[in-house]
Amino acid sequence: MKLATTFRAALVAIAALAGLSTSAMADGGTVVLTIYKAGWIIGGSGGSGVLNFRGRSYGLSTGGLDYGLVFGGSKTVLRGRVSNINRPSDVAGVYGAAGAGLAVGRGARAIVLTNQKGAVLELSGYQTGLMANADLSGLAITMR
Repeated sequence: MKLATTFRAALVAIAALAGLSTSAMADGGTVVLTIYKAGWIIGGSGGSGVLNFRGRSYGLSTGGLDYGLVFGGSKTVLRGRVSNINRPSDVAGVYGAAGAGLAVGRGARAIVLTNQKGAVLELSGYQTGLMANADLSGLAITMR
């Protein structure tokens, strides 16, 4: 009798853990962002993009501030993957980065960012324009 009760309790625990692991499993999608940036010491950026998640497309808006050595203007087009999201709204949030770069004409860009919800953006693409920077920057993404 005691063995049957222990066996039943173990089965219930395994079923509960299996249910938790499938519901807590995060998903991913693809992102395309076009960001325009300009500045002199203090810079700003803005743009738009698209999240493709579970067969649907969602519009995104971006905006941000840069502080440090910022000079010039540029257009950056980034494509890549977003991971660790359960719903489209998990992409929305503030992403922070510190970096340095120089673009004259056209140059390659790659970046990995994480927001406060744990969404991870792995993006690469190109930047065109004249931009020199060694700054702290933040990028906010919102759903449209």
